[in-house]
Amino acid sequence: MGAEQHEQEPREAAAEEAVAAPEEAHEHTDGVHGTAAEDEAHEAGSDVQQDLDELVAKAAKADEYLALAQRTQADFENFRKRMSRDVAAAQERGVGKLAKELLPALDNLDRALAAAEAPAEEGAPQAEHHLASGIRLVHDELLAALSRAGIERFSPTGERFDPMEHEAMVQQPVEGAESGTVVEVYQSGYKLGGTVLRPARVVVAA
Repeated sequence: MGAEQHEQEPREAAAEEAVAAPEEAHEHTDGVHGTAAEDEAHEAGSDVQQDLDELVAKAAKADEYLALAQRTQADFENFRKRMSRDVAAAQERGVGKLAKELLPALDNLDRALAAAEAPAEEGAPQAEHHLASGIRLVHDELLAALSRAGIERFSPTGERFDPMEHEAMVQQPVEGAESGTVVEVYQSGYKLGGTVLRPARVVVAA
């Protein structure tokens, strides 16, 4: 009886070890699986963070490019306006220079016209009247051409003397005229827009 009990105890111990072994193995396997899952989750989180960092960097770069494009557009618009102003100014200077070259010829036409329209002496040929008409035609055409270029003639008789637009040739008392007013124009003035190309030469009441 003692021998049988002695033999049974090792068999029961072996059976218990056999039952416990799979449980320990299962527990060990679960531990391995748990660690792998955590590693995968950590790796996935790192990938997401990296993607977010890349997106933030790209967004910042896009904002930088947008700001550069806006600055470039503003610079180009300023350049375009500046060039337009420079071209207009250069064109105005060119027109003004041409007008100054033509004004003496126009003055001579004025004198010729005044002489041709003066009362003819008795017995003078009728051809002088035709000459006056021809001079008047050329004179008017030249004034029209200057007007199309933006150049206007002005004769300030009766206006207040303005040293910015008038050149006083004589100042003298004139009956019935207010002091400082233009009473006679020796030579007409010309303007290009707001610029005086040549002041009018005038007589001013004292």
